[in-house]
Amino acid sequence: MIETDFARHLCGFLSQYLPGQRNLSTNTIASYRDAVKLFLVFCETVHKVKPDKIRISDIKPELLADYLGWLERERHCGVCTRNQRLAAFKSFFHYVATAEPEHLLACQRILGVPMKRVARQPMSFFSPEGLHRLLSQPDTTTPQGRRDHALLVLLYDSAARVQEICDLRVRDLRFERPATVRLQGKGRKTRIIPITTKTASIMEDYLRERGWIGGSATLDFPLFMNNRKCKLTRAGVAHILAKYVRFMLLTDSLDVPLSVSPHCLRHSKAVHLLRSGVPLIYIRDFLGHASVTTTELYAKVDAEEKRKALEGAYEVPSQEILPEWQKDKGLMAWLSELCR
Repeated sequence: MIETDFARHLCGFLSQYLPGQRNLSTNTIASYRDAVKLFLVFCETVHKVKPDKIRISDIKPELLADYLGWLERERHCGVCTRNQRLAAFKSFFHYVATAEPEHLLACQRILGVPMKRVARQPMSFFSPEGLHRLLSQPDTTTPQGRRDHALLVLLYDSAARVQEICDLRVRDLRFERPATVRLQGKGRKTRIIPITTKTASIMEDYLRERGWIGGSATLDFPLFMNNRKCKLTRAGVAHILAKYVRFMLLTDSLDVPLSVSPHCLRHSKAVHLLRSGVPLIYIRDFLGHASVTTTELYAKVDAEEKRKALEGAYEVPSQEILPEWQKDKGLMAWLSELCR
């Protein structure tokens, strides 16, 4: 088989550059790989071009735009997914431009393909009352219910991303005061998050029930396992949360957000911290954001804080001090006296 420059650069990009120089996680590399695999499927099914025949010079902005449209039309991908696939190709062509400068013009044309604007959906989060209802749903008289309860409590209290929860090991929990949990976030960045005394007590009981306290052999066990004794996946955590949300909906939907996902608990913790008066810079470190600009999003969506700020900005005139328009000589006179 004849080696093409596309195949050579793709191999170096996925197996050397991303894990070696960028130090990206396995999930991120898999996402980039999937973007390329779908592109090869598109080229073979739509343009009848074999994957092993594709060269760097064949990939033009027009072909890439056709591929992105195919993702939306045929695979029913959303705009965010479409943009993520495009970002993978931009990263690849940035690598190609560095490796072979003779392709610089072609790479610049690909890098110039714009992202598609997406309408930002309203952020969903639980109210304190809704969160209390959610955490009371698991049946704590059963081992599975106690596991689910511990999972939801820690997911909220640590404001962890769902993958961070899935990757937790027994050694990542520390019960000496102050109790903490160690999370490994995006870009392999590790942060130490304090947890409340009540959460620490729940987690300690959960570990003691399974016999995972006091022994070194269990330190690397996944903190949350499924029925097959494997660590929970992101889909598994989402399934557990969705199950208890359905239980909530059986009685009342008032405290249930319109869109519920494991990330919704992260949003809930951030909003509750903000309402408690915690400065944004501390919330940034708590959530593991690279910039406080990302954290400011929570200040924008918190309608309760906006209401308090507006009420404190001016005093609403009471009904008693408004002049009675019937006693005025005319409309103009009433308007003149209104704000005096």
